[in-house]
Amino acid sequence: MADVSSFPDLIRLVRAGNAGAAAELVRRYEPALRIAIRVRLTDPALRRIVDSVDVCQSVLANFFVRAAAGQFDLERPEQLLALLATMARNNVTNLALKERAARRGGGRVEHGHVEENHAAADLTPSQIVANDELLGAFRSRLSPEERRLADWRALGRPWAEIAAEIGGEPDALRVQLNRAIDRVVRELGLE
Repeated sequence: MADVSSFPDLIRLVRAGNAGAAAELVRRYEPALRIAIRVRLTDPALRRIVDSVDVCQSVLANFFVRAAAGQFDLERPEQLLALLATMARNNVTNLALKERAARRGGGRVEHGHVEENHAAADLTPSQIVANDELLGAFRSRLSPEERRLADWRALGRPWAEIAAEIGGEPDALRVQLNRAIDRVVRELGLE
């Protein structure tokens, strides 16, 4: 498991978009994430169209985009593992709901969509993070104020310090950035 003393540096580098740090994070935490996903991916109908690699890629891509935007305050490896497990649980739940809805509608998930998921599974999370296009697309959808908040958070500045500099309440600014991140994640289809 991760050396606790190096964890803050690892998160700081991940926030900065460092591909090596992203690869190290994946090396350390992907096995535990994959186990958490396999435990939740029990529906045979769902397992026929998606596997733990698909969910893992989706969760890590979502995590890296949100981490680069400064959404997460992680101080210990246990917090990261809990966050990734929660993201995985939510992802599997959403996939199951979509699959059930598709069955009720008289059809299954479209074959082309499944192929796209398997093609995406060929990408490593470090390649996803290194992909400046994704981060550029993410940043371009933020307003200048949201981008400034995301930049400050990515640098590790605390909410109280940001609020003191630009005015407003720390919690209100945090909620503003979280809503912006959620909006852009939906727009980019990274949920």
